[in-house]
Amino acid sequence: MRIAQLAPLAESVPPRLYGGTERVIAWLVDQLVELGHDVTLFASGDSRTTGKLHAVWPRALRLGRKGVDPNAACALLIEAIAERAGEFDVIHSHVDWLPLPVLARSGVPFLTTMHGRLDLPGLSGVIGAFPQAPFVSISDNQRRPLPEANWVATIPHGLPKDLFWPSYESGSYLAFLGRLTAEKGPEDAIRIARAVRMPLRIAAKIPRAETVYFKKKLEHEIDGENIMLIGEVDEVRKQPFLAGAAALLFPINWPEPFGLVMIEAMACGTPVIAYRSGSVPEIVEDGVTGFIVDSEEQAIEAVKEAVRLDRRTVRARFEDRFVARRMAREYESRYRELVAPS
Repeated sequence: MRIAQLAPLAESVPPRLYGGTERVIAWLVDQLVELGHDVTLFASGDSRTTGKLHAVWPRALRLGRKGVDPNAACALLIEAIAERAGEFDVIHSHVDWLPLPVLARSGVPFLTTMHGRLDLPGLSGVIGAFPQAPFVSISDNQRRPLPEANWVATIPHGLPKDLFWPSYESGSYLAFLGRLTAEKGPEDAIRIARAVRMPLRIAAKIPRAETVYFKKKLEHEIDGENIMLIGEVDEVRKQPFLAGAAALLFPINWPEPFGLVMIEAMACGTPVIAYRSGSVPEIVEDGVTGFIVDSEEQAIEAVKEAVRLDRRTVRARFEDRFVARRMAREYESRYRELVAPS
């Protein structure tokens, strides 16, 4: 099939550092190409892909020139797919709602994977305006706020089987990987680590909008020894960071649509200790690949139990459930269903 993939422009595909959605798109495109499809990626010009790249904007917006209007870049993305829509058998959008008016009128089968939270005001109105538009969720929990949408599948993320290699040795510290925002639970992670007297290593970005939160709530807790901030990590540094941990702490306080870091940890054989929220119960197998907890106190007890989990089983369950080839095959099936009637 001739497949168009529309990517966000905030990050390159794959991203240089932070960027879960763009990383998943990169893996999906690579797998679809391996399966024999003709794939064109609409993304920033600093993207790298085994498919064909249509560079919509010269450089990813977050790391590019300051002061650029993101709406201008998005307008060019929509115009690009409007001009070329007829060249494809199916169009797959990862940029939420923006292209829907164009895609719905293109005459080309399309679907949209939703990567973010869907409990925000006003979204039901968009669904009502496009009742036939097909959507894919990345967890069943993600779609709960919008049950009236035309959901055609839930397709969990997957990453390349050999991207990370596992460690079967007990780790020496606890790991936290993600944005330093209150909803991700870094304060809880620090308290949990202190309670169990284990070092905590934090691999994270500090969003510009969260600078005040970081300085007020976190900075004074980071001593560089017991609580260490190592900054953002790329794929090369991420593997040893996760593989060397006794457990990944995921004490979220929001309806996480998926949580890519959980399966990245599992790929390294590292168990996950996560609060019961959002997609967590769909990803973590309690007592097998980690523990699902309802409080800080339960998380503290779970850390003590995590060292008893079989890290080979954690890795095996990752291979069974969360590899990129499985993800690509599921999307391939959805594409064929959409293309068949036309």
